Amino acid sequence: LMHISFSSICGIQHLERIGKKLNLFDSLYFCIVTFSTVGFGDVTPETWSSKLFVVAMICVALVVLPIQFEQLAYLWMERQKSGGNYSRHRAQTEKHVVLCVSSLKIDLLMDFLNEFYAHPRLQDYYVVILCPTEMDVQVRRVLQIPMWSQRVIYLQGSALKDQDLLRAKMDDAEACFILSSRCEVDRTSSDHQTILRAWAVKDFAPNCPLYVQILKPENKFHIKFADHVVCEEEFKYAMLALNCICPATSTLITLLVHTSRGQEGQQSPEQWQKMYGRCSGNEVYHIVLEESTFFAEYEGKSFTYASFHAHKKFGVCLIGVRREDNKNILLNPGPRYIMNATDICFYINITKEENSAFKNQDQQRKSNVSRTFYHGPSRLPVHSIIASMGTVAIDLQDTSCRSASGPTLSLPSEGGKEMRRPSIAPVLEVADTSSIQTCDLLSDQSEDETTPDEEISSNLEYAKGYPPYSPYIGSSPTFCHLLHEKVPFCCLRLDKSCQHNYYEDAKAYGFKNKLIIVAAETAGNGLYNFIVPLRAYYRPKKELNPIVLLLDNPPDMHFLDAICWFPMVYYMVGSIDNLDDLLRCGVTFAANMVVVDKESTMSAEEDYMADAKTIVNVQTLFRLFSSLSIITELTHPANMRFMQFRAKDCYSLALSKLEKKERERGSNLAFMFRLPFAAGRVFSISMLDTLLYQSFVKDYMISITRLLLGLDTIPGSGFLCSMKITEDDLWIRTYARLYQKLCSSTGDVPIGIYRTESQKLAASEPREIASQSQISISVEEWEDTKDTKEQGHHRSNHRNSTSSDQSDHPLLRRKSMQWARRLSRKGPKHSGKTAEKITQQRLNLYRRSERQELAELVKNRMKHLGLSTVGY
Repeated sequence: LMHISFSSICGIQHLERIGKKLNLFDSLYFCIVTFSTVGFGDVTPETWSSKLFVVAMICVALVVLPIQFEQLAYLWMERQKSGGNYSRHRAQTEKHVVLCVSSLKIDLLMDFLNEFYAHPRLQDYYVVILCPTEMDVQVRRVLQIPMWSQRVIYLQGSALKDQDLLRAKMDDAEACFILSSRCEVDRTSSDHQTILRAWAVKDFAPNCPLYVQILKPENKFHIKFADHVVCEEEFKYAMLALNCICPATSTLITLLVHTSRGQEGQQSPEQWQKMYGRCSGNEVYHIVLEESTFFAEYEGKSFTYASFHAHKKFGVCLIGVRREDNKNILLNPGPRYIMNATDICFYINITKEENSAFKNQDQQRKSNVSRTFYHGPSRLPVHSIIASMGTVAIDLQDTSCRSASGPTLSLPSEGGKEMRRPSIAPVLEVADTSSIQTCDLLSDQSEDETTPDEEISSNLEYAKGYPPYSPYIGSSPTFCHLLHEKVPFCCLRLDKSCQHNYYEDAKAYGFKNKLIIVAAETAGNGLYNFIVPLRAYYRPKKELNPIVLLLDNPPDMHFLDAICWFPMVYYMVGSIDNLDDLLRCGVTFAANMVVVDKESTMSAEEDYMADAKTIVNVQTLFRLFSSLSIITELTHPANMRFMQFRAKDCYSLALSKLEKKERERGSNLAFMFRLPFAAGRVFSISMLDTLLYQSFVKDYMISITRLLLGLDTIPGSGFLCSMKITEDDLWIRTYARLYQKLCSSTGDVPIGIYRTESQKLAASEPREIASQSQISISVEEWEDTKDTKEQGHHRSNHRNSTSSDQSDHPLLRRKSMQWARRLSRKGPKHSGKTAEKITQQRLNLYRRSERQELAELVKNRMKHLGLSTVGY
């Protein structure tokens, strides 16, 4: 293009020397006017040679110039796609982080940006995205928003190429986040790509901190050099396991690792949504004890004393501590731990202490008088579960506080007088050594309550120790309940008899506790982390639930070799699609059913359709076994609205509107008010992506989360457990008194409440059920009274667990019966008993509710399999 322009200018100026004698500027002007096809005519060639040159020049320009302009446009577009370079001057004067991904989806991008820029000190940081694929249309639209266009730079390139790492100025970056693509069909291949990216970045920029996300636990040891690593399957299975014994653990952890201002739900008319949304702003913070207003006065005091009084005075929850010369964090080390001035304290609060304003104590007391007034027992929560971190540093000071089913709040003897609030023992500044026994890992809390015969039999059956075999390299050793000898592989099969036992179904085993069933596609190494928290040594032997693995594919031998040392762990080859498989594995005797997202369905042509099969299967389970607690893992959090879907439920529609309003207000946790998520019944592993992002500001968050989930165990550190509040515990009255009771008696630190509605029938419900039964008798005059009562009772059970369908409504049932009668009158007439029999069969089919049809289907299959229907 430059060559044609220069030749034309010089040619015209040379040939017109014998004519007008044009100068170089006039020649440039003439060429531009001619090439642009404007042609003003103020400058024209006069000699025949110059006219001939202009003709040739125009012919060449008409052919060459469009091609050259097209190539220029193509190069410009390619440069826009690749993103250019992040300048060295900006890299040296401004702070930036690099995000390396194989493919960038809009959900992943928004989760990263919202969590990263939620912290005030990161507002001046820039984010450089290095991705090998072209920018998605939705991503391009978001990055054109002024708020993000000034902060985010998209570079198309590979982390395996040094020139692309140089373009991103990786050696000057504050951190590099490397994320795996979880939507790939082959997750192992996705991990291999992540490992190569981590190696390439470490080779190019050895001093750049690495934050790596890995999918499979067996690949974790390849990137142990990274500063922070989150293994998806480790966290996922441990969280699902704790959901079975500590309800809504997944919701608790998700809210802790998300940054929120606690403004969600404040416009809602319902009180629980306001409190739930406000408490979602609680996060984990840290501060040095001697620099803290919260904890400085407790130097030389016990940890339990500091935790209780800091909560009483400031409303903060001290959960852990770390010595200055030690890297290990101790969660609730107990009353024997004495606080030092240089200790780093970890606490849960709405905001960190540096951003808190402190009132005068007298003013604070006056403002709290109205809040602490007691309104009577009717205002108290009855059905609650307190999630607390127990301590393993000490034995229980008061063994009467913990029963075989877990800890309870025993009523003090001197508190039985009327009009007097029961007293609670004070929390001691320093632990009384006479009342504290030395911790023994080989002891069991439940052994004190067993008879000598039971103790001898339990000791012969179970032992405590570290699992002798781990399925992958890098798993943290955990002290567990183990068998003295490993079980033969044939005895691990639940539905097959062998020479050692003749059992072929779950009922034949006669388990004392209810089952925990895990439905998964394959027995991956991550499934090992589901078993370990449920068999940890601090779980009482009497509370161990049998675990049944319902697998689509047979497990490998090395996996069986790892689980054969754990008590009451079985597997069965089957699928949740098959009702027979569900009945054989003991779904009617199960307390919890955990449905793990299948790897083969994680990728779909339409992104959000990856969860379609899982959602429909869980909905079928929910309809067939309404009393079963189903915990589901989904790929996309947006699909949680389809869990336990009811199209005409007014309350679900109101929650949907609330979610949309919260999203319009810019909330990152708009899905938190969905009942399945709030109840801990559904979970998506993508919610834990924020854990890796938050560790850039809080480098201790991964360690604390691993301790809470039981993935890591440190001597002297506590663990996550739960206790149920019953009617007999309501003398405790307030959460503050509960805090004091647990700290003074067991050394536990409560960190949250899981509250549910009562499942008992209200006084009005039996009358409503009775009226339904009377309507059924008047309409269905040929039905036996006993059958009618059973139908009403069955309907009441369904009413307690789920909202009843319209098909169970008496008015709709009456209309359907009238329609069936009209249909029978119009039908062909038969003689005598045959016509009456056909009419009765037809009416019996029409009068059955959907619930009855489902129950009959399940009972027929159980009878066909030779199973008893008594427990269903």
